[in-house]
Amino acid sequence: MIANRIRSTLLALLLALPLPTLADDWAIGGFDPVAYITQERAVPGRGDIVTTWRGRQYHFASEANRALFEANPRAYTPGFDGLCVVALTEGRSEPGDPRQFVTIGQRVYFVGSEGRRRELLSHPRDTLMKAKGMFLKLKP
Repeated sequence: MIANRIRSTLLALLLALPLPTLADDWAIGGFDPVAYITQERAVPGRGDIVTTWRGRQYHFASEANRALFEANPRAYTPGFDGLCVVALTEGRSEPGDPRQFVTIGQRVYFVGSEGRRRELLSHPRDTLMKAKGMFLKLKP
């Protein structure tokens, strides 16, 4: 009886969380892009609150966040298409980790690790300028 309840609870929890490995078209790993700005943290989006922008599915923790995104998607999508800012400065195009982010101004940027996060924060302006130049070269 208890084992069945635990199993049911775990299954319900798994269904509520984003599963990016099963959904390759889920943008930014299924995290809510608005929450980075409004809550200053990475918040998993729900599977039932979705909008599509530029061919990718963005998931949200609430209907209000989806409405904010739909009103101005560019304001909430991560800079450099979610690539790791520090990797870009090194000439590499690597996806950033949606759980490792930095907000500079009103823009969210992803990095690949805590060390790279510290590196970006130590020289944000120079790092972003260099990353922008490389991003423009690497972008198809």
